Amino acid sequence: MLARWLRLGLGLEIAVLFVCALLLVRENGWRPTAAGGFVVAGFLLANSAPIIAAYSIALVYRRRAGVPAIGVFRVLRGIAGEWFAVFVLFGLFQPFDRWWMGADTIKPAGGRRSVVLLVHGYVCNRGQWWWMRRRLQAGGFAVATLNLEPPLADIDHFADMLHRRIEVLLAETGIERVALVAHSMGGLVSRAYLRRYGSARVSTLITLASPHGGTVLAYLGPGRDARQMQPGSDWLRHLADQESFGVPVLSLGAGLDEIVVPQANSRLAGTRNETFSTLGHLSMLFSPAVLQCVQSELERPGPPQ
Repeated sequence: MLARWLRLGLGLEIAVLFVCALLLVRENGWRPTAAGGFVVAGFLLANSAPIIAAYSIALVYRRRAGVPAIGVFRVLRGIAGEWFAVFVLFGLFQPFDRWWMGADTIKPAGGRRSVVLLVHGYVCNRGQWWWMRRRLQAGGFAVATLNLEPPLADIDHFADMLHRRIEVLLAETGIERVALVAHSMGGLVSRAYLRRYGSARVSTLITLASPHGGTVLAYLGPGRDARQMQPGSDWLRHLADQESFGVPVLSLGAGLDEIVVPQANSRLAGTRNETFSTLGHLSMLFSPAVLQCVQSELERPGPPQ
């Protein structure tokens, strides 16, 4: 569903760009190369506006929180990496996720204790895992994915979808447990799953840039899931009051996160927390350092049988 929305949006943008370039050439006498360059620059600027707006808010909160300074150059480099991740994910991998990702091919367990199940975030799909899935598979891990739909539904609805995906994996492979690696809202989906269904099917949970304490940007987002991610929401309070993990949990945060604001809200009380100071919300999905941390956690001995 999300992929169709993104493809439709890209198609409309390309059509508008073509018409604008044509008008500049035919009505204003521009050279085709100049008209094309002007239109492409306008396209990049328009699509960069949400990133600029999000960082305008995020950096203000970062200063208020007294986060240790990392230097202007490292901040700019981190923002550039996030800009690249946004354009690649929303312009390439997620609109065409079936082409890039293909079907999950998980063979029977063969002695494995678990399979890694990747859980995506808000208004995203499984295409966001293209880079990390390939690296995990190259490292010898069996990796599965899922799409949480419709994109603006209740997080508890997504937890039920996660439950069904886990049960299918168990039935198809004979595995005992899955290891959950979740990005952004996917971390809340995973926590909601553990609250509702328990930890018997899960060996570990690793969250990446998840708004465990909510995010102020959720006030600007559409959908019931966005309302549930607002700081201090009833849903977040009930989740914290009612959950009992029963599995090892590692929360990885991004010091330059422009979506989880304040950035400290990615920390989850009662678990292990680490922060990557120069990464943004989506650039975590392309970070070798994050990948190494995830792999090390997945290789840790699991809970007793």
